[in-house]
Amino acid sequence: MRNDRTRESQPAPPSGHHVVPHTADLRIEAWSPALTGCLGEAAHALVGSFADLTRAEAAGVREFAIPSGPAEDQLVALLDEIIYRMDAHGEIPRNVAVHEDSSGLLARLSMVRTEAVATMGAVPKAVALHELSVAKQDDQWICSVTIDI
Repeated sequence: MRNDRTRESQPAPPSGHHVVPHTADLRIEAWSPALTGCLGEAAHALVGSFADLTRAEAAGVREFAIPSGPAEDQLVALLDEIIYRMDAHGEIPRNVAVHEDSSGLLARLSMVRTEAVATMGAVPKAVALHELSVAKQDDQWICSVTIDI
């Protein structure tokens, strides 16, 4: 006799990200209970899409203020900063922490030199503005963005 039991679905982690298949580009979805966490998860997804940072040593810390405004603009500003630093300064973040202080959102990036990083796949070129979304749904912030590669 066969015993079929329904599997209980596992709850989604409170914060996370994944890459969604997208024609000729990279599509990122991230989620977290806080906007700051969602932005950080999206940044980790961007870097993780093309770089293996497991053996890279941190070379310094960069901080920058994320301009105030709509959450979509803040996501674009953060991801644009990461792409800019990679292109102009030869560094990418090993870790990204976004937090809020009295003046607004602040990003803290623990950087590694790009030559110390193994790359895989296409390197991001720009953040696309089409299908860009940052919204609170129930108790989660959800970030969705397409990256030109």
